[in-house]
Amino acid sequence: MYDHVGLRVQDLARSLRFYEAALAPLGYGVCVRYGDDVGIGKPGTPKFWLHTVPVSNTDKPRGAHVAFAAASRAEVDRFYAAGIEAGGVDNGAPGLRLDYSPDYYGAFLIDPDGNNIEAVTFGA
Repeated sequence: MYDHVGLRVQDLARSLRFYEAALAPLGYGVCVRYGDDVGIGKPGTPKFWLHTVPVSNTDKPRGAHVAFAAASRAEVDRFYAAGIEAGGVDNGAPGLRLDYSPDYYGAFLIDPDGNNIEAVTFGA
C-alpha cells in the first residue's frame, strides 16, 4: 500500500504518452499538473507523479519499481497491451507468478526512462 509514488522522467511528453495509454485500462488518468510535474490517478486523487528532470541533469532516473493495483486479470492484460503499444518494453508478460503467491497475476513493462512498471491483481 502507498500514499503516492513519484518517478523522475527526462521527457514528460514521451512519458505521458506511455503512462496515459498503459494506465487507462486500469481507470487511471491525469488528475493535476503543476508546472513540469503531473499527477495521475483516479479522478481527483493523484497517487502517481511524474517529475521532470532536465536531460542535461547527470542524476538520471533509473531502476524504480511501481506496481499498480488492477481489478481483474483482464485489466492486467489490457495494461500490458496498451503499454507495449505505447512504446513500453516487455519485462514479464501477463501471467501467474506462483513464486510470489498462488493467486498473484501480474505483468511488467519497462517505461521510456527505464523504470519497471507493473499491474497486479490477486484472485481469479
